[in-house]
Parts: sequence; structure tokens; C-alpha cells
Amino acid sequence: MRADRPADALLRPPRRRGAGDVAVSAGAVTIDPWLLERLVCPATRTPLRWDGTTGELVSDAAGLAYPVRDGVPVLLVEAARRVNGVEGVRSA
Repeated sequence: MRADRPADALLRPPRRRGAGDVAVSAGAVTIDPWLLERLVCPATRTPLRWDGTTGELVSDAAGLAYPVRDGVPVLLVEAARRVNGVEGVRSA
């Protein structure tokens, strides 16, 4: 367990939605930076990048863009769309 996260953090109830959490407001979606640092592509296990213009989480290594539906990242390869310029998915 990391020093900045107490051992009992997993036992606490979920915190209330704050300004930086995944949220939908007037069609715009934002992702909490803390969450974004921890999300990885399920196909390649590489970090994801947030694309604010499309509202998707992008895996540059896999060439996939994962949707965010109702403020929830959908990290299923089947639900992802191909990003132009990348041929195939490389497994980790």
C-alpha cells in the first residue's frame, strides 16, 4: 500500500463526486487526473490518454479509443473504436 493512501482506504465508502471526477455537464465530459493516471488499456496494459475533443480514452499503443458513457469509462476492446493510422492490437 502506498504511503499517501491509508490501508483502510478500500474500506471507506465512495467519496462524493467532486469537481475533478468523471462528470457530464452540458455534453462535456471530464476525467479526474488521479483516475486517468491509473487507467490502462486492457489490450496492451499501457497508459491511456484523454482526448477532450472526442470524449474518449485513447490507447496510442493499441490504436483504440474507448468511449465514456454517462461519465463511466467503458474499457472493453469490443466497445472501442479503431483510431486511424494503427494496424493491429498488440497484446501484453
